[in-house]
Amino acid sequence: MRIDAHQHFWKYDSERFEWITDDMAELRRDFLPEDLYPILQTAQIDGCIAVQAEEHLRETEFLLELSESHPWILGVVGWVELAQDNLDELLDAWSSNSKLLGFREVLQSKNPEYMLRKDFIRGVRKIGKRGYTYDLLTYPQQLPAALTLVDTCPNQRFVIDHLSKPDIKTGDWKAWKKSLQPFGERELVCAKVSGLVTEADWKKWNTHELYPYLEIALEIFGPKRLLFGSDWPVCSLAGEYGQVLEVIESFTNQLSADEKEAILGGTTQEFYSI
Repeated sequence: MRIDAHQHFWKYDSERFEWITDDMAELRRDFLPEDLYPILQTAQIDGCIAVQAEEHLRETEFLLELSESHPWILGVVGWVELAQDNLDELLDAWSSNSKLLGFREVLQSKNPEYMLRKDFIRGVRKIGKRGYTYDLLTYPQQLPAALTLVDTCPNQRFVIDHLSKPDIKTGDWKAWKKSLQPFGERELVCAKVSGLVTEADWKKWNTHELYPYLEIALEIFGPKRLLFGSDWPVCSLAGEYGQVLEVIESFTNQLSADEKEAILGGTTQEFYSI
């Protein structure tokens, strides 16, 4: 099964999606399943994981509702504030929904210390006990704190979104690699090869410019711990869905059939228990 492990849906509202800035104006519209489905069919992708794009409980409910009416939305990475006092109550309410696979907060917009607070760590442990995964959305400078979080929650399954957004546009990869390297030794941590085109020059990037970052990811995690994600529709700022997929398709041609299959869907199935 070929799976897109990372994409988004939304009904655009300027107040709710303030992160969509003027230079992202083309994202200021609705992006819904009927927009994505024909793209997935053309790309021969069997299903996808819908990931939160708004930090609000209504986001989780919105994505779960979409997944119920569209079977090819295989699962949801929702939003919940892990440090809140009524976390157990919320998790109880969602416990019967098999499409809810994990959670994510927008850590990249917060101080690194945010993820090291006792109440946040307590929340991570709570979702882990219930079998939920956690998506780490970070910048490279936040990786040391993320590593501490991972080591504090050794039984939790984590996945690093977008390879932690290396600065591909400037080609500054050494510090990023050094910070990412230790995660390779943490067996329950995977990484998404997603969101890379938007970290490059939106208008001038090329496939081979992305290869060094994919090579490093492959070296650190191996194919069995890498997940393909399109980051649609955000990726459209720099390239069409097919272009994003082609980067991974062409890069993985060097691998065995089983290894390529892992990156393009098998690891996603295993990580999210689909």
